[in-house]
Amino acid sequence: MILAIDAGNSRVKWGWHDGRAWHGLATVSLIEFAAASHDINPFAATHEDPDQIVISNVAGDGAHHLLVNWTSIFEAEPVWVHGERECCGVSSRYEQPEQLGPDRWAALIAAHALDPKASLVVNAGTATTADALSAEGEFLGGLILPGVELMRFVLHEHTGRLPIQEGAYRPTPRNTVDAIESGCRHAQAGAVERMYRLMGAKGLCLVSGGAGVALVEMLQIPCRYVENLVLEGLVRIGRAKGLRRRT
Repeated sequence: MILAIDAGNSRVKWGWHDGRAWHGLATVSLIEFAAASHDINPFAATHEDPDQIVISNVAGDGAHHLLVNWTSIFEAEPVWVHGERECCGVSSRYEQPEQLGPDRWAALIAAHALDPKASLVVNAGTATTADALSAEGEFLGGLILPGVELMRFVLHEHTGRLPIQEGAYRPTPRNTVDAIESGCRHAQAGAVERMYRLMGAKGLCLVSGGAGVALVEMLQIPCRYVENLVLEGLVRIGRAKGLRRRT
């Protein structure tokens, strides 16, 4: 059994994979995760010792310390994922591969395994990333932009009167909150579609993340929503790295 953990900017998601299917998938906000009692280990609640633990953490040092503490009860030594030059049939053309976010790297590896063709790999959360992957498994480069909620927050914080509440997408908005919401969603979809065209408008756009479903509804390119793209990639990385036990 592999315990895969994806600690993102806003949420922590994890699940147990038995080689065929997921078990015990869970998601909590980063605030809830940090506030959990020391007596209640969220990873030990539903399963016994995992054979492997694979972690992607972009949430910073505080989350890292919590993850270290809560996985220390297991015999498996965690694999802390980071960008690499090559893994699982995917190679990176990032100028400094180790600086690529572990969630982006895991999503690219999952995308190549799920659909070994040219693809645009999108993760829509606090930030939105759009990464180009060739049919040969080369990560060519990608974009990072603020997600919808962050765009909305920045507009509120840096203007005098714009509200922060969520509006609705409208083709021709006729009130301020809908105008903000529609503008943010157009910005997300426009960036993704432009990146897709720069790739030569071929292949599939694979979309994941908490804001992924809403983004897919906006896109006018071939696309598919994959719920657990980062976790799927973590499982594949774990298999490639092999078993690790604490000494």
